[in-house]
Amino acid sequence: MVLPTASRTAVTIIGAGTQGRRLAFMCVPEQLSLKRKVISDLDAAVQEDTIVASNSSSYTCSEILDTLNLKNERRFLSAHSYWPPETPELEIMGHERTDPKYIDLLMNRSKSHRFSPFHVKKPSMGYIYNRIWAAIKREALLTASEGAATPEEIDAIFRGVLKTPKGPFQQMDVVGLDVVMDIEQHYADARGNISAEPREYLKGFLQQGRLGVKSGRGFYDYPSS
Repeated sequence: MVLPTASRTAVTIIGAGTQGRRLAFMCVPEQLSLKRKVISDLDAAVQEDTIVASNSSSYTCSEILDTLNLKNERRFLSAHSYWPPETPELEIMGHERTDPKYIDLLMNRSKSHRFSPFHVKKPSMGYIYNRIWAAIKREALLTASEGAATPEEIDAIFRGVLKTPKGPFQQMDVVGLDVVMDIEQHYADARGNISAEPREYLKGFLQQGRLGVKSGRGFYDYPSS
């Protein structure tokens, strides 16, 4: 299989599956044009019965497929994993023309590899968990932007009440604030009724080059060891 250079680092090909099928797994930033480019390259390059899966955090299959003319869109689906990598939960979502046999195959094979797969039964922006998480992080950003509490205070009360290891601002730093912005902008563009204040607050950090853990500074500082 030969992929264009721009697509090679964005794709994982996972070994032989049932009846010789394989899985091509695409994971790139939350930029629709890039996702479409990689999916088109994969569709042209892989075997006819290879499942082509997207790890998009918010874009549905239908959004990615729109304007594309794939040779086999019935094998295209979404398979969203979480951070950190050892998190076993996996969300699998098809589109209107996904062949159900591919959903069943991926659900079964995921279980055999000790994942905990969940079938998203209808197209859903943000799948299941990320729809709930989107509301949490948006309200956290809005609360901080209004000056009701600092990111540190919001994280502290969140951890205290829910007994989680990280608060929403710590988690956004891990994800990357640029990625968080791309996702939030997508929700805003698609739904049209989302307040701009959380994105404006986030933009202030991005303009300072504060991208989170990967840049050494986000809502928190991360000294290099």
